[in-house]
Amino acid sequence: MIDTVAIEAALQARLAELENHMARLQGDLRAPLDADYAEQANEIEDKDALAGIEGAHRAEAMQIRAALGRIAAGKYGICRICGCEIPERRLAALPTATLCIACVVN
Repeated sequence: MIDTVAIEAALQARLAELENHMARLQGDLRAPLDADYAEQANEIEDKDALAGIEGAHRAEAMQIRAALGRIAAGKYGICRICGCEIPERRLAALPTATLCIACVVN
């Protein structure tokens, strides 16, 4: 049986971490550019990289929220394609998994 209490706590902690990091990234992304045009080019490049990181964080946060929703609905750990139980080892490695290994491979 899957220990959803521990998984839910870990997911909630990771989500809080992501939200804090995204808030800091937003502050950095909204910071005004330097008056020096040469420095602005570097800052714009940095902001592009930060925007990419923020996008990855947003995607992970969405997956975590979906997993938390499945836990709340009692559907966590069930493959969305075949309906079989996703092995605990897979969920331990990827707590947001929605597919069993057989369905991932096919």
